[in-house]
Amino acid sequence: MDVASLLPLSTARLSLRLFTPGDADGLYAYQSLPSVARYLYRPVHTRERSEQVAAERAAQTAWRADGDKLSLAVCRRDEPGVLGEVSLALADARAAQAEIGWTVHPGHQGHGYATEAATALAEFAFDALGVHRLYARLDVENTGSVRVCERLRMRREAHLVENDLDGDRWGSEYIYAALPADLGGRSGD
Repeated sequence: MDVASLLPLSTARLSLRLFTPGDADGLYAYQSLPSVARYLYRPVHTRERSEQVAAERAAQTAWRADGDKLSLAVCRRDEPGVLGEVSLALADARAAQAEIGWTVHPGHQGHGYATEAATALAEFAFDALGVHRLYARLDVENTGSVRVCERLRMRREAHLVENDLDGDRWGSEYIYAALPADLGGRSGD
């Protein structure tokens, strides 16, 4: 399936759309921050890397095979610019399991944008893409993302202790998950 024809997604305040190469500046504005990169277990982005990532994400519209990924720019409907992103990665096509993620520029955190965007993407995953199980992996110290998972009514299924070495720091992870019925009373059919 090519998901481009199903986009953008809209919420009361947000538009979730495919990235374009022109989004490199917006992407760089938050992906270059150490406070953001810390929870993504990778180095900060350079301007050049942000250009590459924006172009790669603009072309990612397939949803059929293990490893396919959909990354959407999160934008306010009433003004230009990228606030952050939400993503889905097809972890297991046969079992219809996908990983959801979100990142919001620190200057836009605390306004409910991550929850609003993640809710829209989760509904899209279940309703349009046929996902059976959605999960999120996050650093236990990322309390903002913990709150987003809980607002989405995801279950905490695991606490992995010191399972990842990020540079010289051991990190622990939570794994949250949801089935369609867990989010807003969907039947799961």
